[in-house]
Amino acid sequence: MTLETPLDPLDMPPAPPPVPVPELTIENEEEGYARLVAEPLDPGYGTTLGNSLRRILLSSLEGAAITSVRIDQVQHEFSTIEGMQEDCTEFLLNVKEIRLKAVSNRPGTLTLDAEGPGEITAGDLQVPADFEVVNPSLHLATLDGPETRINAEFHAQLKRGYTPATEVEGMPIGVIPVDAVFSPVRKVNFHVEKVRVGQATDFDRMVLEVWTDGTVAPVEAVGQAAAILIDQFALFSTAGGVGAPPVAPPA
Repeated sequence: MTLETPLDPLDMPPAPPPVPVPELTIENEEEGYARLVAEPLDPGYGTTLGNSLRRILLSSLEGAAITSVRIDQVQHEFSTIEGMQEDCTEFLLNVKEIRLKAVSNRPGTLTLDAEGPGEITAGDLQVPADFEVVNPSLHLATLDGPETRINAEFHAQLKRGYTPATEVEGMPIGVIPVDAVFSPVRKVNFHVEKVRVGQATDFDRMVLEVWTDGTVAPVEAVGQAAAILIDQFALFSTAGGVGAPPVAPPA
């Protein structure tokens, strides 16, 4: 009977290095801005994840915006309102800058009934419970005299992306469409750096910067974008396994 010689511990192969676990860190967060860092990521995944998140953040998040306006005694956007310093076009450009936070999925109507003299701001709007104006100090117009009055209605909707006024058709006479910017995300940047993990120097460190209009926190926006990506990738997660969609036979 031959006894096996035990292996010398010095002759044993080294244990494989532990698999690094990526972590997400919020380096900076303030109103309307956040800087997030994900590391260490497998080589190449910094660009893959950064590109995907950037596209979704800029195109696919829902937001609320005013889509049309009706002003008493005004038939079109080139009209003037007696006693108001701004013409109708300037007024509508200011209205387009109103930032709305939706608390439900329902459309709604905001109203304005103001008398001069004085400044009108977004905070003077009567807002339904479905919405909140996040920039109430926004200047809308200036009324010159005590006899000047403006009465208007603003229709708001919840959608994605951007709808120019020129694409809106079928409006009743006196209802003026407005360029509607629904996306709450204003800007997204990302860049990828190399980071060292053990002896490996080719892991990725992805830095993501997000700016929003104040209706949604930037970190929350990133979470929404990630959830959208997860939902879309779920379509492919069963490919080749149980529950995979049937493959059409060759013709």
